[in-house]
Amino acid sequence: MTNAEHLDIAISTETIRLGQLLKLANVIDSGSDAKMLLAEGGVSVNGEPETRRGRQLRAGDVMQLDDIVITVTNAE
Repeated sequence: MTNAEHLDIAISTETIRLGQLLKLANVIDSGSDAKMLLAEGGVSVNGEPETRRGRQLRAGDVMQLDDIVITVTNAE
């Protein structure tokens, strides 16, 4: 993971669904894109493979897709 792009995405709520996070980070354009992307595999949350776009993420969770690493943070 030498050229990984690291993003911090701040949320103002306690949780965010994985599909929403992917849209917020401009990784996908729609919920159907998220569904297809997750079905293909390759997305992990906290190092574990994840296929559910409704997976609830909290501050401190880390999502990885190929060379993109997104950390969920609290909005200040």
